[in-house]
Amino acid sequence: MTDHKSDTLPVKTTANTTASRHQQRQQKLKEQVDQRIAAATQDKGLLLVITGNGKGKSTAGFGMVARSVGHGKTAAVAQFIKGSWECGERNLLQSHGVPFAVMATGFTWETQNREVDQAAAEAVWQQAELYLQDPAVSLVLLDELTYMITYDYIALDRVLAALINRPAMQHVVITGRACHRALIDIADTVSEVQSIKHAFDAGIRVQQGVDW
Repeated sequence: MTDHKSDTLPVKTTANTTASRHQQRQQKLKEQVDQRIAAATQDKGLLLVITGNGKGKSTAGFGMVARSVGHGKTAAVAQFIKGSWECGERNLLQSHGVPFAVMATGFTWETQNREVDQAAAEAVWQQAELYLQDPAVSLVLLDELTYMITYDYIALDRVLAALINRPAMQHVVITGRACHRALIDIADTVSEVQSIKHAFDAGIRVQQGVDW
């Protein structure tokens, strides 16, 4: 009588087989990545938009400023909405030669004065326009610019014209909620930050070095 027990035993996958399958998968992935890299042949100044309701938009923008400076490139920052309080990123980057134009009036619900806010926004935008005309500035961060367009403090047409006519190799990062569709349409890269949880909603105060 023939014993068929051996026919039903599972075949154990050896370590060599697992390693081989992993190598094959990674090789296919590498080929796909290599093809995309080879197809990317254009160099240009990028317009990046970081929008959405989640925390971290300005933080991401400042990260790109730090990266640019770390490579020995020049950068400039225009901060809208922000108040006169201490800013960790500004403390660090200004010490490395990054110029800042800061609205310094605080949030609109604090000032409650449209004329004052609009005048402050205009002053910062005029400086931002100079940054956007200077080919020596490699990267410009327009932090919280989206609010200025939403509140009609700065005309959308002026912003679009400055972005479109900037130096060809200059990179620009725009942050803020509810970015206008026209900016999204001309952007090269758009990221949306979504809020899943936020400590402030649980009654936790903003923390120095993390939130500001």
